[in-house]
Amino acid sequence: MKNVRRLAVYCGSAPGSRPVFADATRETAKAMVSRGVDLVYGGGRLGLMGLIADSVLDCGGQVFGVIPEALVNLEVAHTGVTELHTVANMHERKAKMTDLADAFLALPGGIGTLDELFEAWSWNALGYHAKPFCLLNVEGFWDGLIEFMDHATESGFLSQRRRAQLLVASTPGEAIELLDEAAAAATQGMVW
Repeated sequence: MKNVRRLAVYCGSAPGSRPVFADATRETAKAMVSRGVDLVYGGGRLGLMGLIADSVLDCGGQVFGVIPEALVNLEVAHTGVTELHTVANMHERKAKMTDLADAFLALPGGIGTLDELFEAWSWNALGYHAKPFCLLNVEGFWDGLIEFMDHATESGFLSQRRRAQLLVASTPGEAIELLDEAAAAATQGMVW
């Protein structure tokens, strides 16, 4: 049974400085669509965000965007997606994306990507959801964050169990498999 039907992908609203980031984004879209996984994302048309949406659509998949009114007014909304949900603010955006998704994947990005990832993780820790999350570590992009999470664990601020929840994959296919296994464990009441 497939446990991840809709995947929230957090990624940069900029393209990044290296072509490998765009390549990984397109590969993520292909891996998702080939497994019948729809995209939930921030609703923008710029950077890796726009690329993941366009790539999923080009591969024949469905895309569900969630964007705050302020960004619609700045004309950065992607109007060609399957469904575009407009919400009042960033808090509502993250809540709606969490409701729509079965799991979360962070591609390369900046503070917005980190904000969304850490809120999903925090909400999981507080019991608001039991949905898994994963970093796609494109050519070591997330190595510094992974090292910091290990440091936070060693320093006593993050339990081993909580640290183990942060899944890390080197390919999109691996990420989807890890997330699907973790989602299956969560639905069976197991701690992943």
